Order: sequence, then C-alpha cells, then structure tokens
Amino acid sequence: MNIINLHDKNLYYIGGVVRDKILGKNSFDIDITFEGNAIEFAQTISNAEILQINKPFGTVKIKLEDKEIDIASTRGEIYPKKGHLPLVKNIGCSLKEDVLRRDFTINALAQSTLTGEIIDYTNGVKDIQTKTLRVLHDKSFIDDPTRIIRGLKFAIRFNFELDKHTKKLQDEYLENINYNISYKRLKKELIETFNLNSAKAFFRFIDNKMYKLLNEKYSSTDNISEILEFAKHNFEEKITGLEELINKLKPLNIWIIYIGLFPEINNLPLTKIEKKIIEDFNNLKTKNFKTDFDIYKNFKNLTTETIIMYSVINSKTVEHYLNNLQKIEPEISGKDLLNLGIKPSKEYQKCFNYILDEKIKNPQITKLEEIQYAKKFFKI
Repeated sequence: MNIINLHDKNLYYIGGVVRDKILGKNSFDIDITFEGNAIEFAQTISNAEILQINKPFGTVKIKLEDKEIDIASTRGEIYPKKGHLPLVKNIGCSLKEDVLRRDFTINALAQSTLTGEIIDYTNGVKDIQTKTLRVLHDKSFIDDPTRIIRGLKFAIRFNFELDKHTKKLQDEYLENINYNISYKRLKKELIETFNLNSAKAFFRFIDNKMYKLLNEKYSSTDNISEILEFAKHNFEEKITGLEELINKLKPLNIWIIYIGLFPEINNLPLTKIEKKIIEDFNNLKTKNFKTDFDIYKNFKNLTTETIIMYSVINSKTVEHYLNNLQKIEPEISGKDLLNLGIKPSKEYQKCFNYILDEKIKNPQITKLEEIQYAKKFFKI
C-alpha cells in the first residue's frame, strides 16, 4: 500500500483503508494513526511542514513531499453522555485500545506502514471474509446509536449482514431508544447511507424499524402504513420506482428524497433547501390536478427532489410532466406586449397564462402565433 512515503514502527494505516484493501476496493479516506503522540512524532520529521495541530484530539496535519497528511494519535474515548460525541482520553494509548473504540470489527484493522503487516485484534479479517458486521462490545449502540445507520450503510455497500448477536443488540436498542441523542450525527449517517440511492436500504430501514430513531412519535409504531400513507398499496413498487427515477434525473440531495417521506423529521437539523423540498412535497400532496395547465403551473418551479418524492403519490402525473410538459416554454415576453402598444399591468400575467395554456395544448405553436394569441387576448 504505497500511499505515503513515511515509515515508522509505530505508524499504521487504520480502519476503512485497510478494510477496502482486503475487499479489493479503492479507498477515498486514508486514515493514519501513530501509536503514541502523533504531534510529537510529526515534530521529529525533518522534511515535514506542520500545517495544523489539534492538541485536545492529538491530531496533526503535515505537508511532506507536496502531500498533505493527517496523522492521529492513538487514543481512548468515553461516552459520559450516551448518544453524543465522546470525550477523548488517554492520548498516546496502545494501538489495541485505540481500535477497540471503533464501531465494527471490519473497521478495527490496522496495517503497519513499515512492514505491511495487518494487525487484527478483533477477527475483523475473518468477518470481512464471511461478510459479517459485528460490534466490538455490547454497549456499542447505547454509546452511539448512529452506528445502527452505519451498519446499514456498510451492509448495502458491501453486501454484508449483521451477526446474530449484533442484530439482537440492535433490536433491543430500537425497542428502548434514547432520544436525547445527537441528531446532527444521525443526519450525517443518514446522508451517507441514503445518498447511495438504494431501495434495498430503505426497505431495511423500515423492516428493521430504524425509522424509530427519527422521532419519539414513532417509538410505538410497528405498522409503517400508519406513518407513510402511500405505503398501503404497492409500497415496494413505489420505492423501487423512486430509486430508478433518482438514477435517471440525478438530483443533488438524494438522501432527503427518502427520509423526507417521513412526516416527523423535525429533530434533524435541516438546511433551508432541505426544508423547502419537504414543504413543497407536502403542499403538492394537497393539490388536485384537473388539467395539464394545473400540473405545469404547480410543478414548474419545484426542485427535482420534490418532483421525485411526489412520484410515490402519483407516478403517472410525474411521468406525464417530465415527458410531455416540462420543456414547454412560451417565447413571448413583456417586451413583445409593449411593442403591441399594451402598457404593463396585471393583465400581462393573465395573458401569459392564456398563451401558456394554448401552448400546452399544442406545443408546436410558434412565437408569431403566440403574438396572435396576445392580440386576441387584448382584443387588438
């Protein structure tokens, strides 16, 4: 693994990069750990420029041979407040103590930068080979319930399954959730998981009752159709169609399309854009479209995300808009009306709507014909 030109008996690649190498996959996040104090180690590298130091976490960023490298000290963690960020303790601890604070055995592997030897304290290599997700201790989900969503992410990415004991611990936690948790951290994991755009992930999210993490109101709900009204009929078909439409249209905010289907996600710290997507979706659900003009006017200025979400309510309407209406655009402008001698007024918009309605009926109408319709509207 020739990723860095930096070797020391106490320096290790750690976590996902080691896992991905065993799986034969490219890794985008390269985590490097020094068994000891990484800051002090960095200061001994003669040709390295220290760019940043975070002393409370024992991390350092250096520049070496035109590469920026982040190095973390081995450290322990404690969770004085369950479900929130842990506190760092014992910076410079043993490598074993450092890996045992992690989420799953498959992410608790280390590899020496000096010898290439893989250090495996938790049988993580075997779990990778058997496609197994296993937590490192029985209080793992209690300490950090977002690991439940991380487990879902790894299951989808690598086609792995929770081992029986880990599944039992997950089920037990989801029956007794601590809702005083970090919803910022939960959102981060939801984004990473559902940005994979997998209907399978959504079905598992439902079947394993992970949706209960979103809001305490869901804690006693086992029938998903009590939460998602559209789930009463052809649920799997609708969600599979959602995945296909996302693949086709390639929206930016994939995760909110899935999670935004739940009516109670106000615990998550949503951005203005995410809130608007959901608000528009909920507003769209109240509409009754009688004509193509109604569909066009209601859909025209919506985000792609909102339109895709509405497909679970009425896929035919969405398909009709995307295939037949979306690209219709009248060419006439206010300048054209001025040239006809018509002074600006509220009648302008009524005229444009009149012309739009005609163009929806016949998209082949030319600009010259649009001007004729304007003359007809103003009785010129």
